[in-house]
Amino acid sequence: MPRILVIEDNPLFRETMKEMLERKNYQVITAEDGEKGIQALKTTPVDLVITDIIMPVKDGVTTIQEIQKDFPAVKIIAMSGGGALNSGENYLEATKFVTHIKHVLTKPFFGEQLFQAIDELLG
Repeated sequence: MPRILVIEDNPLFRETMKEMLERKNYQVITAEDGEKGIQALKTTPVDLVITDIIMPVKDGVTTIQEIQKDFPAVKIIAMSGGGALNSGENYLEATKFVTHIKHVLTKPFFGEQLFQAIDELLG
């Protein structure tokens, strides 16, 4: 069973993501910021990371770059509502360009969009 790490600073959204993924029989661990997410990866291997971009302590772009460097086999999905930028799609496209990841989701998104991205990455 694939294991997924969800890094999200909003507790309600983080818990909702966890419940959605567990209903699809994924093992899920969570972290509230990039720093805690990296710490979790060091102790618990995962197949996929789903990370928010705009977070306190360590933002998602920095987190993604660290994961790519230290855990190159881990697949990554980025997500963001755009925060103060008021343009989640443009911000995520910039993130995609900087980090070279394939899947970015603009909040709010549908579960089917998330599961399609997961299926493409994990098979």
